[in-house]
Amino acid sequence: MNNTCIRVLADVNQIKECREKVKEVDESLSLLANAFSLVGNDVRIKILYLLQEEGQLCPCDLSDILGMNISPVSQHLRKLKDSKIITYKKTGQTIFYSISSEYSEILKPVFKLINNNKVLEML
Repeated sequence: MNNTCIRVLADVNQIKECREKVKEVDESLSLLANAFSLVGNDVRIKILYLLQEEGQLCPCDLSDILGMNISPVSQHLRKLKDSKIITYKKTGQTIFYSISSEYSEILKPVFKLINNNKVLEML
C-alpha cells in the first residue's frame, strides 16, 4: 500500500501557521501526552480521581478504598510520582500523595466530566 500524499498544491501559509501553533503549545502537549499515557491504566485513573476528589491520601487509604494490596498500589503511585503527575509529603511515618499543580489543572476538566456522568453521554 502506498501512503504517499497526493495533494496537488500545498497551502504553505497553513503549514507555517500550524507549525507555529504546535511549537507554541509543545510543552503543554508533552505534559498532556505524559498524563494520558499513565492514566490509561484503570487503577491509576482511579487513584488520580480519588486524589483529585480528596486532595491527598496515603497508600493505605488507597489500598482500602480500591480493595487492593498495598504493594500494587505503591507500584502505581511510584509510576505516577516518577512522571511528576503526583507529589508527596511525609508526615511522621505516613506519606501523603496529591496531584501536582500542573497536572491537577490538566485533569480537572476530565474529572468534572466524570463527576457529572458526562463521559458516557459523549460516547
